[in-house]
Amino acid sequence: MLHYKLQVGCLIIVLYIAFIYWRSKARTGTKYRWKIFDTILVIGITYQIFDILTVYSVNHLGMVNDTVNRILHIGFLMSIDAVIFVVFLYMLAITEYHSQERKKRRYFLWIPFVLNIIIVVANIGTLEFRTGNVSNYSMGVSAYTCFAMVAVYEALSIWIFLRHWNYIDKYKRATIGTFLLVLTGVSVYQMVVPDSLVTSIVAVMAILGIYINMETPSQLELEQYRGELVYGFANVIESRDGSTGGHVKRTSKYVELIVQELKKQGRFEGILTKDYIDNLVKAAPMHDIGKISTPDSILQKPGKLTDEEFEIMKQHTVNGAKTVRESLAKLGDAQYIDVVHDVVLYHHEKWNGTGYPEGRKETEIPLCARIMAVADVFDAVVEKRCYREAMTLEQGFAIIEDGMGSSFDPLIAEAFLNNKERVIEIHNNFSHG
Repeated sequence: MLHYKLQVGCLIIVLYIAFIYWRSKARTGTKYRWKIFDTILVIGITYQIFDILTVYSVNHLGMVNDTVNRILHIGFLMSIDAVIFVVFLYMLAITEYHSQERKKRRYFLWIPFVLNIIIVVANIGTLEFRTGNVSNYSMGVSAYTCFAMVAVYEALSIWIFLRHWNYIDKYKRATIGTFLLVLTGVSVYQMVVPDSLVTSIVAVMAILGIYINMETPSQLELEQYRGELVYGFANVIESRDGSTGGHVKRTSKYVELIVQELKKQGRFEGILTKDYIDNLVKAAPMHDIGKISTPDSILQKPGKLTDEEFEIMKQHTVNGAKTVRESLAKLGDAQYIDVVHDVVLYHHEKWNGTGYPEGRKETEIPLCARIMAVADVFDAVVEKRCYREAMTLEQGFAIIEDGMGSSFDPLIAEAFLNNKERVIEIHNNFSHG
């Protein structure tokens, strides 16, 4: 028992996390859907069990049949490979947004994992069992390739992590950063002191960090409620200037459509991470929050605004940005707040610098605001307002096309225009709020 106290303790922790995770999903009424974290839990439990069994077998060579011992080591080595690989895939899923084309290319990432499994099985007969100071341990080609595979996926993880650092949610940063540090430290220690048998710590740290920061069912449910609250609040604001709630939903869908197309084209890869896209889509309904401080006499005026009235109207961007900073500061989600702030403040800026409130131009305008501008303008012109009738969809598309390189970032306008059929579908589906 002295040899595998750590492994037993790690198994108990993983089993406990799995229990409270699956129980919480059932209790909160979360619609059951098998997720990659469920896979991580199952593989993690499997790995911990094989870890205990191999620690026992390698320390009782006279009692355990050699063939059984080697089969157990195949299970152990394959399961630790699987833990590292699936956690790597999870990290990709929570940090990068993948178009269908990118998802297809992602299958190349399986190559090191598959090759390692083949080498492990093919060389299990040459695995050596050695005597150490703390515990007996195994060593050989199969073990060395496991270390090599861990190094490959660790290097890929660090590269992706650093590449998208500015656009990854801070809680995910903490989880991923901690895991990579633990993985590096444990791997080095295990190589230097091979009889320490401490690899089980890696799986526990990964599962614990993921659960606490990203997969707690009650937290996910709370985020869903927060999103619904944002939509409701945004609908109230939009209704003040004669819009229906459909504007909020449509512009959010247009924003999502644009970023999907940009990712498909391979544009802005360093910025359009999954977190950035999620934050942008959630921020879109808030783009006109500043109108809450604009007088009804201006918002609902049936005719053209005077110069003085238009100056007051333009202040909704500045007032809205101030409201965002003051009202959302306690959320503690800096990345989300930054995106909302930029969308609210700059979505009326123009590519050629003639917009407001600051007259920014081209890439001086944050990407999120440049995307929001196309979605907002299109929906604004094709919907009826108190001061004018709605234009046709073709007229709306023409305005976006004419504004390429002047009002709008040409790449973003092109991404929007490349999906006219989908835009029309969204418009029709949400035409009544």
